[in-house]
Amino acid sequence: MSTTFFDCPTGLILKPTFRFRRRKKLHEGYTFSTLEDAEGCFFFSAVTGASRIGGIFRDFCRFIPEEVFLILECYENNPRQHAAEPATFYSPYMDTEELLEDIEAFLPRLVHDGFVGFGVANNRHGMEFFFSEDKVLTCFTGNHIQIMDMMARHDIPFDPALVYPDEFSHDHLSLTASSRGALPAELAALPDTELDSQKFCADLIDLFEMYPVDDSMVFFLSKKEQDLIEALLSSRREFRDYVEEDFGDLLLDWNLFVEECAETFGGGLQDYRENLNGRNVIQYVIENSPGLLADKIRGAIREADQKFRSHLQHSGKRLDPPAPLLLKSEPFWYNGVVRKPGASLRRDLIRKGWYKP
Repeated sequence: MSTTFFDCPTGLILKPTFRFRRRKKLHEGYTFSTLEDAEGCFFFSAVTGASRIGGIFRDFCRFIPEEVFLILECYENNPRQHAAEPATFYSPYMDTEELLEDIEAFLPRLVHDGFVGFGVANNRHGMEFFFSEDKVLTCFTGNHIQIMDMMARHDIPFDPALVYPDEFSHDHLSLTASSRGALPAELAALPDTELDSQKFCADLIDLFEMYPVDDSMVFFLSKKEQDLIEALLSSRREFRDYVEEDFGDLLLDWNLFVEECAETFGGGLQDYRENLNGRNVIQYVIENSPGLLADKIRGAIREADQKFRSHLQHSGKRLDPPAPLLLKSEPFWYNGVVRKPGASLRRDLIRKGWYKP
């Protein structure tokens, strides 16, 4: 007896226990709520047939006509290995229509493979779409009416008592583990090599120039929060160059800079200073934001800050900031330099007399 009333993705096999067999079936539907830690933001979750996901994805992308970045969650090794965890990858921002065109051939595989999740986001708009490996669709948005209308166009009903796949005993299947007869026709025609998620995800990562993102670097800012940050930065001449930047990118850049310093920083002194100035901007926003937003930003960089402190080699010297800072707290990131400067940074520091007694 079927446990669903719609076309479930091939890679998710539901096995309800006896006590659920009579009481629960998986129906299409969606629900939503406000997001507690993001002012002015709504969180949607939906269960829907595989045949609808492509259309919903395209419609969502067109709510952000300028640019988006791609999100990919996949396993770099065999997902059946003990304690395997999926890795997350982001692409740089790119033109929305270009992304839709380039990803079209991959969509059926992304939708149906039981070990892959994918989505898109634009931090400045405070919008994100994600279809997880558990085959649940989630959206973040500041405009809940827009998403409700989209769901209605795709005949997805509102259901405040929505049942999710993980409420059932279930198995995940890769496309290569599925029988040819169980695959949609467009996938059954592909060779095994093209159905292998490690292969097609690697192709996606190369095509979109994606980079790995640690869990500590994953965060979300609503459009209202982004507007508040923009107003703060616009009010200070020193920070106006950062107004047009995605503040989420600035947080991500700080995390990536710290990771590079843990290995060997490859840039010169000017590059190093630019990264420190980015941290100045972050600190200014923290010190002048409402408590909830300030705490969220601190949380997004807490681990990176701790790592950077441990990478600094204190010699009683400070790198001078480019101008008097508008900060209330001591900027620890100027106390000393990293222990592993690359050749360019070391050369620039020697020229400045940094290593002289």
